[in-house]
Amino acid sequence: MAHSYYNQESHGPYQTLDLGPFVLDNGDTIRNLALAYATFGSLSPAKDNAILFPTWYSGTSKILEQAYIGPGRALDPERYFIILVNQIGNGLSSAPHNQPSPFNAARFPRVSISDDVRAQYRLVTEHFGIERLQLVLGGSMGAQQTYEWAVRYPEQVLRAAPIAGTARASVHNRLVVEGLIAAIASDPAFDNGWYAEPGLVHRGLRRHAQLFATKVFSSRLFEQEGWRALGFSSVDDFLSGFVEQHFLQQDPNNLILLARKWQDSDVSRNTSGDLKKALSHITATTFVVAVDEDDLFPLADIVAEQTLVPQSHLKRLSSPWGHLAIFGLDQAYRDNIDSVLKELLATP
Repeated sequence: MAHSYYNQESHGPYQTLDLGPFVLDNGDTIRNLALAYATFGSLSPAKDNAILFPTWYSGTSKILEQAYIGPGRALDPERYFIILVNQIGNGLSSAPHNQPSPFNAARFPRVSISDDVRAQYRLVTEHFGIERLQLVLGGSMGAQQTYEWAVRYPEQVLRAAPIAGTARASVHNRLVVEGLIAAIASDPAFDNGWYAEPGLVHRGLRRHAQLFATKVFSSRLFEQEGWRALGFSSVDDFLSGFVEQHFLQQDPNNLILLARKWQDSDVSRNTSGDLKKALSHITATTFVVAVDEDDLFPLADIVAEQTLVPQSHLKRLSSPWGHLAIFGLDQAYRDNIDSVLKELLATP
């Protein structure tokens, strides 16, 4: 189904790898799994300068590029071959909205974080022929994928940087996500688990955007009117012109699929529910990054996991943007995350 948001004009340039029939962890199959990705820099002859950066909830490779990549930055395309990979369901890769007609989002199978990582593994090893990654990093849902990579494929990951995210969704985190899903589903157009005409839906996405804003920004941002730095004149102007604008362009079925995946994230599925055992598999030098003002993935939750990761170091950043600092809206955050990542990449 065509969509005016998920395209090369808005989020390109990107390429797509057809992985053919892809069997998911739950036994379902995506018949023609398309994995969208963008690359920056050149792969060295020895194929030893690669970095993998998966997307977060509602994010695309273009958003990651704008926030993290550039000459002189930690992710410098003049030094590294950087792969930005779009997770399954985000709209550029295979997702409910882009399946063959007749459109039926309810038929798109439920996907897990481990499905994403297994697909990305094929992109890295089969398509590019890369045996080891210098760094795997990601923010929020990207952090979930980073942990999955480090646990599932420890020999392939030399360094890892999960940013503002956890290896297993907490009970509180799952409840927050359930609220986001319920907000989308409150729209009258939502019927029997999916939207038949997602292009006509607005009410549920607006509720979702407003609830999202209460969790991803810190109270300090609103108290200090930090949104004025982006050119907004009031809270309402900021919410409508930034948060709602971001989500109203997107497909609600895609967002629900991503939210369910976020909610189900748990690397201990690899170890019968034993999180300590799962994280003990990590051999990568790991910098676990937390944002002090993050209410979505609180510092205490991140620290509780970090202490279970061998060879790991906690890196605390501060930003009034809270969780959404990962979008790179705060120049101080951009400078600090670059310093953290440069330090990590310099670590043997």
